[in-house]
Amino acid sequence: QVQLVESGGGLVQAGASLRLSCVASGRALKEYTVGWFREAPGKEREFVAQSSWNDDDTPIYADSVRGRFTISRDNSVNTVYLEMSTLQVDDTAVYLCAADAGWGGRDLVPPADFDYWGQGTHVTVSS
Repeated sequence: QVQLVESGGGLVQAGASLRLSCVASGRALKEYTVGWFREAPGKEREFVAQSSWNDDDTPIYADSVRGRFTISRDNSVNTVYLEMSTLQVDDTAVYLCAADAGWGGRDLVPPADFDYWGQGTHVTVSS
């Protein structure tokens, strides 16, 4: 079992930056592919970024955030980060992290394949 807890959300103005954290307990997060997703009011859950368990795999980003968001890991503290810069009003959402125990990760893992999910952290970007 893996428990995931997100933090770092908040209310910011457009153009600002935030760093979200996804801290895992129960198992070493380095064994899992980790994804960040977001849920905006009235919209379906949307993929944001993915970091493979395999360090040789390139992170994957949604087109809407590529170049502005960066996913990274610190295995020493069992944490995956999402650095978000140049935030836009459309980035407003609940951000969730998820962990997949499968061997995939080089390619996009479908949301349904993720085994564990956190509760999310709210990000609100004002104009």
